[in-house]
Amino acid sequence: MSANEQSSSLYETRTHIYPRSVSGRFRSLKWAVVVLAYGVYFLLPWLRWSRETGVDQAVLFDLAGRRFYIFDLVVHPQDIFWLAGLLMIAAYLLFFVTGLAGRVFCGYFCFQTLWTDVYLLVERWVQGERPARIRLAKQPWGMAKAAKIGLTHLLWLLVALATGLTFVFYWGDARQLLVQFFTGEAPFAAYATTLFLTTTTYVMAGIAREQVCTYMCPYARFQSVMFDKDTLIVSYDKSRGEGPNGRAKLGSDLKTREARKAAGVGDCIDCGYCVQVCPTGIDIRNGLQIQCISCALCIDACDTIMDSLEWPRGLVGYSSERREQTGEQARWLRPKVIGYATVLLLAIGLLVWSVKNQAPFDLTVAQVREPIYVQLSDGRIQNNYEIKVNNKTGRVLVLRFDTENLLPDAELDMGRFREVSLQPEQRLRLAAKVSANPAVFDGESHPFSFLAVPQNAPEIAPIEHPSVFFIPRR
Repeated sequence: MSANEQSSSLYETRTHIYPRSVSGRFRSLKWAVVVLAYGVYFLLPWLRWSRETGVDQAVLFDLAGRRFYIFDLVVHPQDIFWLAGLLMIAAYLLFFVTGLAGRVFCGYFCFQTLWTDVYLLVERWVQGERPARIRLAKQPWGMAKAAKIGLTHLLWLLVALATGLTFVFYWGDARQLLVQFFTGEAPFAAYATTLFLTTTTYVMAGIAREQVCTYMCPYARFQSVMFDKDTLIVSYDKSRGEGPNGRAKLGSDLKTREARKAAGVGDCIDCGYCVQVCPTGIDIRNGLQIQCISCALCIDACDTIMDSLEWPRGLVGYSSERREQTGEQARWLRPKVIGYATVLLLAIGLLVWSVKNQAPFDLTVAQVREPIYVQLSDGRIQNNYEIKVNNKTGRVLVLRFDTENLLPDAELDMGRFREVSLQPEQRLRLAAKVSANPAVFDGESHPFSFLAVPQNAPEIAPIEHPSVFFIPRR
């Protein structure tokens, strides 16, 4: 075998998929999720939210100001551990849902699925239903074909542009950024981000489509770790669909279930509707496959055919490995699922508690170690400190600084900043000097604390920050 023949046998040419439209309960649920997701994503940057400082935008990620605004919640850099909490919650929510219901995240909530649904809707609107799209792909190029293909890609690009531009609106004042973007005055990062997301959205949802789910997404590869015999999967009831003689199409003598049973064939009429509606192009009758994203559109397709024949639904439906092997119902409460749920609830509870109990202001103290101490002309030893204070409230906060567990014969010198007034969400960096007589100390280091006491907000508790005072070795 030549090198070219060997290479051609290792790689399969892509078969283009033209999913057919279908109606049903799962398709309606998917459209509801699409409308909700698009509504939140595209409209949220335009929702106004009155606040004392910052832009009156409900959700704003202000990188320049180092603050994230999420309605009344303001997230500061020191609250970055909340992000770790959110990621942990997202991970365990995915594990929990996958353990129960398989890849429903892929079928209903994944960005790739949501945007591909809209791109397919545009394609059907311009080019027609599945047979018309297949005929269009096979016919030679001409004005009509070029117009339809060109309009399809133009609308895809507009959807992709709206996607990328909307993402940028979350990182600045949406109203101002919109004007700046189309007048050439927006920051370079806005144009670069929009171009990147426009390109990736167009390629992933319009060009690659099922290739992303099949070859690029790692979730399809490690999902089996979270599956067990009780995990819900989309399944074909082979015992009902196929008799001793397999499945057969409808014929004059095979129109009733009784006649089909007598002929040794099952309820599956081999119409292919379940294959035609699949966005990844698989045949669910061949069993569970890695390409299946659990969108359940094949269930809607099969139920539609069963309804038209007035036969019972369920030839294709949600099942589990346990049910297929033993006929028993899936067990919902099992150790793995309970473990996921416990960790998930604990993570949610800790995050909510942390958000509700966040301190109104932050205080950090760092000792200036170059030099670590200075000996004054009167023999006293002076240590220098840098104090950083951050007002996280939406009002003016007046703070007075003092020392807790004051060192013997020690003095705190902050110049004219012993008491400071911080504007809403203002950060200050202050210099503090502590001097003391070394004769009254034993040892080289002595712990003490800086104390910041709110003067105009008695309901806010003072914050204490420990530090250390150093003296020369004797």
